[in-house]
Amino acid sequence: MTDHQSSADWIGEQPGLTAIAVVSALLALVVLLPYLQYVLFGIVLAYVLFPVQQRLERYLSPTPAAFAVVVATLLIVLIPLVYVITVAVRQALEVVPAIRQDRIDVGTIENVLETNGLSVDLVALYEANQDRIATALQDVAMGVLDLVGSVPRAFMGLTVTLFVLFALLRDGERLVAWVQWVLPVDDRILDELRTGVDRLMWASVVGNVAVAAVQAVLLGVGLAVAGVPAIVFLTVATFVLTLLPLVGAFGVWIPAAAYLVAVGRPGAGAAMVVYGLFVTFSDSYLRPALIGQTEAYNSATVIVGIFGGLIVFGAVGLFIGPVVLGSAKLVIDCFAREHAGERAE
Repeated sequence: MTDHQSSADWIGEQPGLTAIAVVSALLALVVLLPYLQYVLFGIVLAYVLFPVQQRLERYLSPTPAAFAVVVATLLIVLIPLVYVITVAVRQALEVVPAIRQDRIDVGTIENVLETNGLSVDLVALYEANQDRIATALQDVAMGVLDLVGSVPRAFMGLTVTLFVLFALLRDGERLVAWVQWVLPVDDRILDELRTGVDRLMWASVVGNVAVAAVQAVLLGVGLAVAGVPAIVFLTVATFVLTLLPLVGAFGVWIPAAAYLVAVGRPGAGAAMVVYGLFVTFSDSYLRPALIGQTEAYNSATVIVGIFGGLIVFGAVGLFIGPVVLGSAKLVIDCFAREHAGERAE
């Protein structure tokens, strides 16, 4: 209590220095905001790769070890990731041209639907809504053009990510120690918050992503064996959907099974249902094994954090959003507990 009062008195006695500190922090935030998602992506990568850095430092000094990890990340993770996403987007955009060129057997699908009592003329339905479809395709094309136009910015953002990754791998421990020294909070509380945030990061970045990646690869292999088109797109879609609790791989393998039945392959469709159920239910033992339990990480936190994080932080919000919400709960819990303790005293 005395420490808090003395800190407040010191701030009042040093208004000039306090104002400079506040303005400097705000200016630094303004500089970071345009590339915030790339900075956060670098932080996420540094968190995941820091154990690798520690192992390499047994044989190398920190700077060469960090440089080696960054180069390996660029070659093994980032470049293949950009390629896979590019292929997935291209396959998604090829669906309508495939229908136009009869590469997707619309007639067979119509016959199967009619056999089950649902008569639908998919060609007429397309013709009746072709203006809307054309508008949607135009919007997609404009989005692709915008993406191409922002390539220089994306290149600069990737550069920012790599430099942030390098700096955190080499000096991350010193940075964490500096933050703990700067913040006017008791070390006991900071240690508690650090442990809680570490658990949240593990659950969101490592455990959740690992589960999604395993299920996406498993289902992607099954889709490839079954001969379903657009494998890369469906695998990426499985990865994204599996990040969401209560959604998972259902959103991919059920339409894939329906497609196989519709094109006259009921055996393959039934096999896809069985395999899809295996992939989906693997979540029930993979996720607890990798993530464990943490009170601040529940379904509501994940769903709201993911969608809100996507809007605020971009793609990296898939991982950062739930961590932000969970960390907010941890901080508020600590604040309420300390406040209640002070009032009791």
